[in-house]
Amino acid sequence: MKTFDLQVNGYAGVDFNREGLTGEKLHHACATLEKDGNEGILATIITDSMETMRLRLSNITELRRQSPLIERIIRGFHIEGPFLNESPGYIGAHPPEHAKQACPEEMKQLLDAASGLVRLVTLAPERDPGFTVTSLLNRKNITVAAGHCNPSLNELRGAIDSGLTMFTHLGNGCPMLMHRHDNIIQRVLSLSDELFISFIPDGAHIPFPALANYLKLVPAERAIAVTDAISAARLPPGQHTLGRWQLDIGEDLIAMAPDGSHLVGSTLTMPRAINNLQEETGLRQEAIEAMLYHNPLAVISNSNETRP
Repeated sequence: MKTFDLQVNGYAGVDFNREGLTGEKLHHACATLEKDGNEGILATIITDSMETMRLRLSNITELRRQSPLIERIIRGFHIEGPFLNESPGYIGAHPPEHAKQACPEEMKQLLDAASGLVRLVTLAPERDPGFTVTSLLNRKNITVAAGHCNPSLNELRGAIDSGLTMFTHLGNGCPMLMHRHDNIIQRVLSLSDELFISFIPDGAHIPFPALANYLKLVPAERAIAVTDAISAARLPPGQHTLGRWQLDIGEDLIAMAPDGSHLVGSTLTMPRAINNLQEETGLRQEAIEAMLYHNPLAVISNSNETRP
């Protein structure tokens, strides 16, 4: 089954968000991703200082130019941050000291560093005053997703009117404890006929019964599966990284912060995602193909160089 992954932070021992990323390392990650059935991915750059994020984008852009394999597999970037909700729980694994209010000029700096390769940006609508960055990205045909956020229903609708078309990994990037009814999960599900919604089907980010319930509510043509993979994906338990995080991943292969307060990406691979969706949710093959391939491409279809 062909797959296209919108959210890959690293793979097979290679961290896209760490200093020292070389062409050899990135080639290895891309070769392994291709071996595992990925026709393409978006390399995900997470929140850090603006300078660091620019350097990571420009480095991968240059390494991509030097390798046909890297160019074939990495179709572009998913920038996740820094315009996120810095509140505990909502910020997740992103460093809160670098989360900030959305700024068009800073967004343009990141776009320039990526040399036109940004395909998807995740931001918090409530941290985008007047939805100016959302509108900017929409004009440039770059897909805008909400994530690590807590907008009101009216803020979500305003963002949709300005070009928001997706929500990133629903059920994550939010506190363990929140209002039982009036919460970001319920608000997004109420708008599932207007938004593409991505999920991480590893059983840790969302228990499988909850995921099955969500997938009954979200139109089949709008549900997306992503791995949110980090460098530990495809590797055995041990010491692994995501950016500044040093993680001790055990036999359960769950990437958890050292204090146990939140997850730090995933060790999920697309072959495991396929198996989980087949075995744990009862989805038919055509629905799984839509989640893992057709819908991810559809949500970024306005961006250049993404289709096979």
